[in-house]
Amino acid sequence: MQAVIGLLVMMLGASYGLETYCDGRQDGAQCFGPLGGTVVLQLIDRALQTHRYKLYKSTNKTTIILNVINNKIVDNVIQSRSSFNLSDGTFRLNNLSRTDSDEYHFDIIDRREIENRALQLTVQAPVSSVRLASECLSQGEKRVSCSSGGGDSPQYSWTLDGRSLTDTELLSVYTEPNSITLKQHVSGAVACSVRNNVSRFCGFTFIKCTSNETQISQWVFAANNMLCIEPTTPPTTISESSTVADHSLLVCGVRAAVVVFALIGIAVYFAWKKNKYKKAEGSAYRPEREHQDESVVMVEM
Repeated sequence: MQAVIGLLVMMLGASYGLETYCDGRQDGAQCFGPLGGTVVLQLIDRALQTHRYKLYKSTNKTTIILNVINNKIVDNVIQSRSSFNLSDGTFRLNNLSRTDSDEYHFDIIDRREIENRALQLTVQAPVSSVRLASECLSQGEKRVSCSSGGGDSPQYSWTLDGRSLTDTELLSVYTEPNSITLKQHVSGAVACSVRNNVSRFCGFTFIKCTSNETQISQWVFAANNMLCIEPTTPPTTISESSTVADHSLLVCGVRAAVVVFALIGIAVYFAWKKNKYKKAEGSAYRPEREHQDESVVMVEM
């Protein structure tokens, strides 16, 4: 059953990175493109009639890939799978292969001035799937492993209920980035995100281990789910007990001071009230009250 559910996660997954964008207007730009996909290179803002543009690989400078003169495309040796947009200055390269990985140079010629920029294009195989496997250990800990289908240089990250895991929730720090062990009291939706420079996949599972080592897990597909968003900063925790104790004493002291001042205020009020009535009884007449309503002091605690 576990294998079937894992296969469903692989089949239902969607790769983010079949088309990438890179700003090549700065010299030395590092660009990445998906194997078999498309990369859009921003070479200039827009083509000008007074300029001439050339794009070529550094391994073979004699072969010009793109040549633009007077705002017209004169040569494009890979026209079958590439295009250059004169209005926005983008070069689109489709159906990327490993041989497209190279250093490219882009020359801008304007009569006397010549500008040469270089960019490095690296083609990577995108991550195609993600699979999670979980197990209950003898003391109720939960071990979760994550693996990806294909992909060059995959990187793994973990979240719990949409936030980053803390050291207090992990049993120990593992050198393997695709495997974690959670402590006994930790439970929730554990998500694993696998990514590289051209794609990203995420999957998560609910896992709970009982005292008799029974594993209760539920696979959920990660697409369009908030649990597979970028991890947020974990809540701030106070690790030192002395800091907590000092804070508690301070709060109790403030509350006690408020109570004392409130009692003093009430005692003064009733003493003034009693003195007022005694004076009124000894008088031959009772003066009229200017205000019918008496003010009451309220203390918010």
